[in-house]
Amino acid sequence: MTPAAQNQMLDKTLAARQALDAWTREIVQWHFNPETGCPFWLEFAHKLDWDPRREVQTYADLDRLGFFQDEWLRGGPVRRWIPRAYANRPAYVFETGGSTGVPKSRINIEDFRIDYEDFSDELPDEAFPRGSDWIMIGPSGPRRLRLAVEHLAQHRGGICFMTDLDPRWVIKLIKRGKIDEAEAYKQHVVEQALTLLRAHDGIRCMFTTPKLLEALCEKISLKKAGIRGVFCGGTEMTPQFHRFAVEELLEGAYFAPTYGNTLMGLAVHKPRLPEDNYAVIYYPPAPRAMIEVVDPADPSRVVEYGQTGRVRLTTLTRDFFMPRFLERDEAEREPPYERYPWDGVRNVRPFQALNKTVVEGVY
Repeated sequence: MTPAAQNQMLDKTLAARQALDAWTREIVQWHFNPETGCPFWLEFAHKLDWDPRREVQTYADLDRLGFFQDEWLRGGPVRRWIPRAYANRPAYVFETGGSTGVPKSRINIEDFRIDYEDFSDELPDEAFPRGSDWIMIGPSGPRRLRLAVEHLAQHRGGICFMTDLDPRWVIKLIKRGKIDEAEAYKQHVVEQALTLLRAHDGIRCMFTTPKLLEALCEKISLKKAGIRGVFCGGTEMTPQFHRFAVEELLEGAYFAPTYGNTLMGLAVHKPRLPEDNYAVIYYPPAPRAMIEVVDPADPSRVVEYGQTGRVRLTTLTRDFFMPRFLERDEAEREPPYERYPWDGVRNVRPFQALNKTVVEGVY
């Protein structure tokens, strides 16, 4: 990179940080204001001896609120997460986890629409043609993906055809050692997809997970089925699978690997470059969410670029405020990129310290 390009990158990074600080102030004002905020954060503020609306001036200042606890999202009342400004708006509740115990629940008003409309801007029209129909081969039921991918298709002028998939049942089968039954369930999902693809000629775009994509491609040619773009997510998205998908499975279709979840929204993939050697590199949807790589032994400390650590998530939207949440993932810290001048993550995978308790199922 030339000195001029380095200076330009520094300017973009600084501007992005200033925008993040400004957005942080706006979101903190929103969630801690008695007129607009949600009951959870208003009650939280009463226990503090300082006022977040006055003292949180930068993104870094969110450290003063401590770490968001996983258990806060398990159980009810879920209405404590609805901002008072949205009290009369229709609300959605999406679940994550729940293979053992009570699932985490997240309230959504508009976020799943906004997140996926923003993501739509990152998809190339030649691979995901506007007006084309989609097929969603992924989790259904209370999962955010079910409505979000459908909204993405509608936003781009298409119709979304859906399969029915309960990932918790797959995880239970795997935990019980019922591998044959888990495989049969996977084939049941694939058969649903095959039926839809054969019956509807207008489907050009697909969302699925790595395991289901591989299983589908054992049965059908994506090229002959008319698929031009595949949006694919899940922690099974390794560099090895990335290469396998591009070089063998996709038959020329565009591959859009993604990292997202119910609590964050959707990170976008860095365009594939030869020097990255099929590494899977994501950038969060700043300033609405930030992902950082932190020292597992001291999660208040962000590691150096290229180092491995645990993924820490901060979500900053009017629907939902979640500072400093430790994900069950690990990754390498990735430097800012020209199109995304903020930190990213490389090769996200399950956090090794938890891998005895994590079962990925169909992901």
